[in-house]
Amino acid sequence: MDPLSFAASIIAVLQLSTKVLGYLNDVKDAPKDRAQCAIEISNLYNLLFNLRVRIEEGDPLKPWYTSVRALAIENGPLDQFKQALETLQAKMIDGDRLGKAGQALVWKFKKQEVDSFLGRIERLKSLVGIALELDHLKLSQAIKDDTNVTRTQLPVLQSGVDKIRQVQDDAKHHRLMEWISPADYPAQQSDIIKRKQEGTGQWFLDAPEVVRWQGEAKGTLFCPGIPGAGKTMVAAIAIDHLLKYVQNSSHGVAYVYCNYKEEQDTSSMLAAILKQLVQGRPSTAAPVERLHEQHAARGTSPSLDDIFSALRGVLTDYTAVYVVIDALDECQNSNGTRSQFLTKLKDLQAVRDIRLMATSRFIPEIEDAFREDPRLEVKASKEDVERFVAGQMYRLPRCIQRDSTLQNMVKEQIVEAVDGMFLLARLHTDSLQDKRTPKDVKSALAKLSKGSTALDHAYKDALQRIQGQLQGDQELAQKVLSWITLAKRPLTTAEICCALAIEPEEPELDTENMLDVEDLVSVCAGLVVIDEESAIIRLVHYTTQEFFERTRGEWNPNGPLYIARTCLTYLCFDTFKSGGCSTSGEFDERLRQNQFLDYAAKHWGEHARMVEAEIFNAVSLLLFQTGSLACASQVLFISEIKYGKYSRHYPAITILHIAARFGLSDTTVAIFCGAETPCTIPLDEKDSWGRAPLWLAAANGHVEMAKLLLDMGADVNAEASEGGHESIAKLLLDKGADVNAEASAGGHRAITKLLLDKGANINAEASAEGYKEIAKLLLDNGANVNAEASARGHKLIVKLLLDNGANVNAEGGEYVGGHEAIAKLLLDNGANVNAEASKGGHEAVAKLLLENRANVNAGSIIHGKALYVASAEGHESIAKLLLDNGADVNAEGGEYGNALQAASKGGHEAIAKLLLDNGANANAEASAEGYEAIAKLLLDKGADVNAKSGRYGNTLYAASEGGHKAVAASAGGHESIAKLLLDKGADVNAEGGEYGNALYAASTEGYEAIAKLLLDNGANVNAKGGEYGNALQAAYREKESAIVELLIEKGADLNVINNDG
Repeated sequence: MDPLSFAASIIAVLQLSTKVLGYLNDVKDAPKDRAQCAIEISNLYNLLFNLRVRIEEGDPLKPWYTSVRALAIENGPLDQFKQALETLQAKMIDGDRLGKAGQALVWKFKKQEVDSFLGRIERLKSLVGIALELDHLKLSQAIKDDTNVTRTQLPVLQSGVDKIRQVQDDAKHHRLMEWISPADYPAQQSDIIKRKQEGTGQWFLDAPEVVRWQGEAKGTLFCPGIPGAGKTMVAAIAIDHLLKYVQNSSHGVAYVYCNYKEEQDTSSMLAAILKQLVQGRPSTAAPVERLHEQHAARGTSPSLDDIFSALRGVLTDYTAVYVVIDALDECQNSNGTRSQFLTKLKDLQAVRDIRLMATSRFIPEIEDAFREDPRLEVKASKEDVERFVAGQMYRLPRCIQRDSTLQNMVKEQIVEAVDGMFLLARLHTDSLQDKRTPKDVKSALAKLSKGSTALDHAYKDALQRIQGQLQGDQELAQKVLSWITLAKRPLTTAEICCALAIEPEEPELDTENMLDVEDLVSVCAGLVVIDEESAIIRLVHYTTQEFFERTRGEWNPNGPLYIARTCLTYLCFDTFKSGGCSTSGEFDERLRQNQFLDYAAKHWGEHARMVEAEIFNAVSLLLFQTGSLACASQVLFISEIKYGKYSRHYPAITILHIAARFGLSDTTVAIFCGAETPCTIPLDEKDSWGRAPLWLAAANGHVEMAKLLLDMGADVNAEASEGGHESIAKLLLDKGADVNAEASAGGHRAITKLLLDKGANINAEASAEGYKEIAKLLLDNGANVNAEASARGHKLIVKLLLDNGANVNAEGGEYVGGHEAIAKLLLDNGANVNAEASKGGHEAVAKLLLENRANVNAGSIIHGKALYVASAEGHESIAKLLLDNGADVNAEGGEYGNALQAASKGGHEAIAKLLLDNGANANAEASAEGYEAIAKLLLDKGADVNAKSGRYGNTLYAASEGGHKAVAASAGGHESIAKLLLDKGADVNAEGGEYGNALYAASTEGYEAIAKLLLDNGANVNAKGGEYGNALQAAYREKESAIVELLIEKGADLNVINNDG
C-alpha cells in the first residue's frame, strides 16, 4: 500500500472517530465508561492526525514507510480499531425507540466490552506513538506483538464485528421492505397481544364460523361489534393463532390495523400486506425488487397498479394467504378508499386463495359490502371480562388486593355493568384505583355507569379524577391529552416528550426539562397507553377521541392555542436558523437529533389556522425568519421516498406560498394589507415547482384563502378546482374563470353541476370512476363525451353515454379499458374503437376489439398506443396479437417514447426481443433499471454504445436520468451493465449529464465496484466535472471513504481534500 492510500485509510478512521464522538456526547446519564471512551478516542484521534501529516510530508523510500504501512494491512491494528468503532456506533444507535428524550442515546455496554474496547485503543496509541518516533525496527516488532494479542484477547469485539457484518448483509433487504411500506403492523400486533389475559378470545377461535373460515378456500368472515367490544383484541388473537398455524407451511398471514389518525390509502395498505408476505418468505422479494429498481433512483413511488401487480406476483408463491383487516370503520372513505381497498382484496380473492377476515362497527355501508358473507358478532364474553378484571387486581388498592370477597364483588359488578363492552370494563377498573377503603370501593361499584351513555359517563369520571390531582399533575395531564387528541397523526413518546419540554420564548430545548414517559401515562387516569414496540402514545380507544372532540370546549378550550404556539416556538429555535441541509446525510442527522422537527414542520400551519388571530405574531416571526422557514419547508415538502440526494429536492417558495398551503388567510391580509410596509410578493409568483399560491390554496381545500387571493387580484384561470372542492370551484366560476370539468373526475356531482351551469366546456372525465349520476348530468347538459367510463368496467354508465349519443370514437384520457362486456357494448353501438384494452392485459377484449376492425394504432392521450401500453405492462400475448394485426412497432408516444423503450424500462426481455424481431429501432432505452439481458440484446441488435441521451431517449441510459450511457449505468449502480458497455467499446471518459463523467457518478453514489471497474479501464482519475469538481472531492464530500482510498491509490490529487479541510 502506498503512502497516499495509507493516508486515505487514516482519513476514514478519523471521520468515523468524529461521528462516534458525536454519538458519545449524545448519551444521557451514562456511567464514567462513556466519558473514558470519549477521552481515549480523542487522544488517539490527535495521534492519528499527526501520523497522517508525517506520512504526507515524509520520504516514501525510507525503511520507516515500509514498517508504518503495516498498521493499515487488512485486519491489522488500524482495521481492528475501525471495526471496534463500528461496533460501538452500531450498538449506541440501535433501537431505543422508547427513549425519554428526543436527543438522548442509551449506554448499553457491559464492563467486559468497554475494557476490550479501551484495550484496543491503548494498543493502537502505543503503536502510533512508536511510529511517530520514526523507529522502524521497534515499530515492526510492536506490530507483530500486537497482532498476537489481537488474536487472543479480542473475542468480545470480534463477536460484535461479526454481528455488524450480519446486520449489513440483512440491511439491503430491510431497506427494501421499508421502502415498499414504512407501516409496522407487526409491532402493533405485538403490543396488543402482550395485553391479552391467558384464555381470552378462545370462544372466538372455537366458534364454528371461524373454524369453517380457516379451512375454506377463498372464504370471507365479517366480524362486527359495538364500540369497545374488543374487536381489535379479537383480531390480534386471530392473527396470533394464524401465525402459529401457518408456520413451516405454504400458507401466509398478513394484516392491517386501520387507524383514524393515520393516512392510509389503498396503495399503502396493499403495500403493507405485500411487505408482510415478502418478510414471511424473503425468496418472494423479486417483484418488490423490480419496483425498487424502477422507482427508487428517481424518488418516485409505485402506483396502485404497481403494488397490486407485485402483490399478485408474490401471492403465486403461497398456497393460501389469510388477510385480517381490523377496524374497517376507521378506514377513511370520504375519497372512496375503503370501498376501493375492499374491491382490490376481492379482486385478489377471485384469482388466488385469499381468506379474508374483517372487523368493524355496525355501519350500514360496511355491512352491505359483506352482506353475502358469513358473520360472527364480536362481544366481550363474561369469562373474558372476568379474566381481564382478575388480571388487573395487582393495580388496584391494597384494600381490594387483600380481600377476596371484595375482589369477587368487583368482578361480578363490573361484568354486570359492561354488557359485552370490553372497553368499559377497563375504564371501570381504572376508576377504582383511587378508592382506598372497602366503603369507597363499594360506593364506586354502585355508581358504575351502564347502558348507552355508559362510556361518556366513564370518561367524565376519568376527567374528574384528573382534575382532583395535584396542580402540576393536572396541568400535565391536560397537556398530554391535548397533544394526543389534537395531533394530526400519532405521536411517538420521543416526540411528545420533546413537545412537553418546549418552553415559551426559549431559543433551545433544555434536556433537563424532559419528562419520563411513565409519568405521562400515570397522570391521565387510564385514558392514555403506550404501544411499546412502536413507541406510539395514544388514547385507550377511538371512542375516547370522539368524546374529547365533542367536549373540548368544556375540558380544554385553550388546547389548540397551546399546540400551535409550541410548534412555532420550536421551529424558531436557534439550531434551525441556518436553513435547509445541503446533503441527505445532514438532513437525516438533523431529524434524528431533533425528533419533534418532522411533526412541527409538517403540521404547524394546520394548528395555527385554528387560532390564527391569537397566534399571528408567532406565525409572522417564523415566516420572516428566512433560515427557520427554509428548514421547516425542507421537511414539509421533501419526498417521503429516500433516494440519492433526496433532501435537495424541495421547492423554493415564498411566504405567500406557505400561507396558501396552510390556508392562513388572516395572516395574509395582515402581511399584505395591514402592515406599515406591506409585502410586495407578486400574487401569481410560481414556486420552483411551477405552482402559484392560488393552486396551493385550492389543492388543499382552503376556500377562504382562495377567495382572498382572487379578491386581491390573483390569476382567475389558475387550476384551482383540481382538488374537487365545490366551494372553490363555485368561487372560481363566480370570478369568470375559464373552467374545465376536472373537478368532476372525483365524482363530485355538485361541482359538475356548478360547472355545467356556468357553461363550462365539458369532457367526460367524471365517468371514469363510475359515477352514473355525474355521467347523466353531463349528458343532460349536451356534453360531447367519450366512453371513458369503460376504464373501470361500469357498463351502466357506458350504456348511458351511448344512449345519449356519446361520441364513442373519441380518444380516451388517462383511463384505459379492459372489460369485455363494455367493449362489446361499444362495438354493438358502432364504435370505431382502438385497442386500449391492452393496458389491463385483457387479451380477450383486445382480440374482440381487433375482430371488430378496431384501429390498432390508435392511442390515448396519456398512455399512448396500444402496443406501447402492452409492452410497458408486460403483456406479451397482447403485444404479439397487435403486431400480428399490423401495429407500428416504432410508433412514438407515451412517457418513454415508444414500445421498445417501455419494454426496456419495465425489464420485459421477452417483449423487447419480440419487438426487435419485428423491426424495432435498437437505439431505445434499456439500462435505466439495470436490466443486463435487455441491454445485451439491444447491443447485439446494433445499438450505438456511445450515444448520448436525454431523460428517456437512449438505448442504454440508466438511473441518473441524463447524460452518456456509461455515466448513467455508473450512477445507477449497474456494474454488470457498465462492464458490458465497456466491453462493447464505450468511451470510459465520455462527458455528459448531471454527473459529468462515469467515474464522478460512481464516486458520488458510492458504487465502489463500478469505480474500480472504470479506473481499471482507463478512467481519468482527476477528470473535472460535477458539483464538487472531480471524483475525489465528490467521494470525500459524500463520505465514501472506501472510494476515497481507491481514488488516491489510483493517483488522485490528494491536495483537493487537504485544501478542503
